[in-house]
Amino acid sequence: MKIIKYISALAFTLVVLGLSAQNINTQKSSVEWIGKKIGGQHNGNIQLKNGMIDYKNNQIQSGSFTIDMNTITCTDLDDEGYNQKLVGHLKSDDFFGVNKYPTASFKVTESSTFKNDKANVSGDLTIKGLTQKITFEVSKNKNVFTATLDIDRSKHNVKYGSNSFFDSLGDAAIDDIFNLKIKLITNN
Repeated sequence: MKIIKYISALAFTLVVLGLSAQNINTQKSSVEWIGKKIGGQHNGNIQLKNGMIDYKNNQIQSGSFTIDMNTITCTDLDDEGYNQKLVGHLKSDDFFGVNKYPTASFKVTESSTFKNDKANVSGDLTIKGLTQKITFEVSKNKNVFTATLDIDRSKHNVKYGSNSFFDSLGDAAIDDIFNLKIKLITNN
């Protein structure tokens, strides 16, 4: 009975204070990746593991999400053999080392107020155990938050095919910058 009173009191306090932390619907939300190289690119998806956004007074007060790196897929290669070879390589230590680093995460540290449904958000992005501060623009439409992040993989020790780590790669070089197109839908 004490637990029910405690939960009721907590819920009442959250309503009174106007706090609006909302869980991210991981089934409806999406993360798409794009990696480029000379003469082409590859793209695919990664699933969210969990997340939340605390949105109040037209501003993201706090928030975080975790990406399950084991779920990385490739959507542009139709040949199943090549597709699985690429996905296996992305999961290997050459790229994201998912056996040792099964998740990547982002935590909001600062946000501007939304104007015309857009705000600048800064936070800590952790990939392969290395955390870097990034800033990007977020768009909001009701309970949907979208953003495109340009991430420098070399800052997260993702070395394979990187001119930042290896000389004379020529046409075999892979861009250090990869993109994540993120759509977060909250349960409200």
